Amino acid sequence: MHQKLKHLEFIQGVINRLSTNSFQLKGWSVVLVSALFALAVPGSRAAFVYLAYIPAIVFWGLDGYFLWQERLYRALYDHVRAQTDADIDFSMDTRRFRSGPGRSWPEAALSRTLLGFHGVLILAIFVVMLAL
Repeated sequence: MHQKLKHLEFIQGVINRLSTNSFQLKGWSVVLVSALFALAVPGSRAAFVYLAYIPAIVFWGLDGYFLWQERLYRALYDHVRAQTDADIDFSMDTRRFRSGPGRSWPEAALSRTLLGFHGVLILAIFVVMLAL
């Protein structure tokens, strides 16, 4: 039982790091887009609003990647949880879990949670662009 618990701890550590990265990425996305909005105030250079699309889209893709990897590691966690202690090999390979619903990068990037956050950010850029 000790080996299984240790393996599960390793996997959980990766899941926690991916979740933390995703949270920090959302923060950076808002900060960068807001900074570009501030540079594009009326009477200044409105072109900065167009530049805001770049970090918003790039961070959306990265956030989708982190969510995709988190889903794969959760599948690995569930697989290891069901194994006997003798079958534990400490593998962190998630390739065998890539097939199935919700287990692709595009599906993760277009999930409700990411679409809600990043989609609203893109919509805000569009609204500011129209306002200027």
